[in-house]
Amino acid sequence: MDQPEPYTRGMVVIAHADDAEFGCSGTVAKWCKQGMEVVYVLCTDGSKGSADPEMTSRKLVEIRRQEQIDAGKVLGLKDVVFLGYEDAMLQPTLDVRRDIVKEIRRHKPDVLICQSPLRAMHLKNYIGHPDHLAAGEATMSAVFPSARDRLTFPELLTQGLEPHKVRELMIMGAEEPDKWIDVSDTIDIAMEAVRAHKSQIKEDTVERVREHRRQAGIHHGMGYAESFKHFHLR
Repeated sequence: MDQPEPYTRGMVVIAHADDAEFGCSGTVAKWCKQGMEVVYVLCTDGSKGSADPEMTSRKLVEIRRQEQIDAGKVLGLKDVVFLGYEDAMLQPTLDVRRDIVKEIRRHKPDVLICQSPLRAMHLKNYIGHPDHLAAGEATMSAVFPSARDRLTFPELLTQGLEPHKVRELMIMGAEEPDKWIDVSDTIDIAMEAVRAHKSQIKEDTVERVREHRRQAGIHHGMGYAESFKHFHLR
């Protein structure tokens, strides 16, 4: 049986700056170290994530944009794309789906990571952000079938953006993961990328994220791991 060609391009689609660092930065760092070209696509402008009464949305957009660029440099990303939808107001509309399809067709990822479109019901102290759900649903709908189908969003064809089939979809934050990636060799890079989001985190947050990775690896013979629900698409 012929062995499948190795992945050379990856993509991560998330709602906010820092979402990927919290969910999959060890995996992304691993891919980049292996020579893959990895692109982030951020759906929102991050304009709401502050409790500082002196902060403005305009200022926060610029801060969080730069923080994500800085985190991307730590990880070794090829590019970071900002779609610019308003933070806290994201919906899985056709416009959002089209914009994600556009980036999938432009960058042609073999493997794509996104957020879960399902509300978290298994946790005691977190119920899930509505932007995460919207980003997850829009991305899954973009991967299948919209990015694949020539007759969907035909205006993209006039821009030279041909259909593209993603080979594997990985969902972070799923309740029943079935894929664990050993990130022991990139955990320090991942935590450095988390630290880049200075407006959002404190050092104890970094340690909690590290501990979560350690717990994920305990039952799988890994020092540190990240977990996903994954689909091989045919």
